[in-house]
Amino acid sequence: MKNQESLTFIDLFAGIGGFRTAFERAGCKCVFSSEWDKFAQETYFANYGERPAGDITKISSSIIPYHDILTAGFPCQPFSIAGVSKHNALGNAHGFEHETQGTLFFDVARIINEKKPAAFVLENVKNLTTHDKGKTFQVILETLKEELNYQVFYKILDARTLVPQHRERIYIVGFHETHNFQFPQLPDLSPKVSDILETNVEDKYTLTDHLWEYLQGYARKHKEKGNGFGFGLVDLNGITRTLSARYYKDGAEILIPQKNKNPRRLTPRECARLMGYSDSFQIVCSDTRAYKQFGNSVAVPVVETIAREVVRCLRTQKVESPQWEAVHQLL
Repeated sequence: MKNQESLTFIDLFAGIGGFRTAFERAGCKCVFSSEWDKFAQETYFANYGERPAGDITKISSSIIPYHDILTAGFPCQPFSIAGVSKHNALGNAHGFEHETQGTLFFDVARIINEKKPAAFVLENVKNLTTHDKGKTFQVILETLKEELNYQVFYKILDARTLVPQHRERIYIVGFHETHNFQFPQLPDLSPKVSDILETNVEDKYTLTDHLWEYLQGYARKHKEKGNGFGFGLVDLNGITRTLSARYYKDGAEILIPQKNKNPRRLTPRECARLMGYSDSFQIVCSDTRAYKQFGNSVAVPVVETIAREVVRCLRTQKVESPQWEAVHQLL
């Protein structure tokens, strides 16, 4: 393979394309995408000129192109690991087919198994490691390492040094061949909330008196009980709490203070900036949908930093290994 050729990737559970933006910035080429939500599909189409295929559980691996890198921010679901030892003893089929059937991770595993990409990058919530008392993460690692025979690395990273948001997520990186991969140290750009704010924001984003009074009362009630629940009034020179998909409900987790006015919620464009999207990214749906979409997105600059290190590893392997020349002819 020639060093200047683009590495290819597929974008599973694509959402609005955070992985795609990150890997394209790292010089890679997307050859397939899948996303079931029709509103996210609209946003994806507006920005990439491609409408993702639908529900991945209904898509045969045979129609998915061969690719160098698989990316996926798959939903977190519990697995049943009961009976694995029994299946082992009986010599029955088990592994990821037995343990993960019926979960969305199963579809990630079956595509990795059939297409055998050189690498994968997966993203999930921080508590994946403790989900279902650690069983979920145990099955994922055993599947990737022992069943699919990949070298696996994982780490929880906080996006706060790249965007002004406390956002911890676990990233799982795997290679089909042995690589000297290390998660990169995220640069500290010292981002501030004030960096992402728009000017001349419409009044509709300012909280009504009724909602603001309710949120303050709710916070007081929980504070009296010793709980930490409440709204998140932002320090404009600091960072925000984690933007979630529920932000559309009342915006309470991230409120922007205003002089002589009630606080306001972020605008969809500010949410896009908070996730690391450029202002050229088109927002084509309602505010409610946009809040959900950005709340569910990956932090693009974090994924881009990881993507560049994955690309570096694969470039090194491909330049040195003549077998990769033959493999890439199939792509």
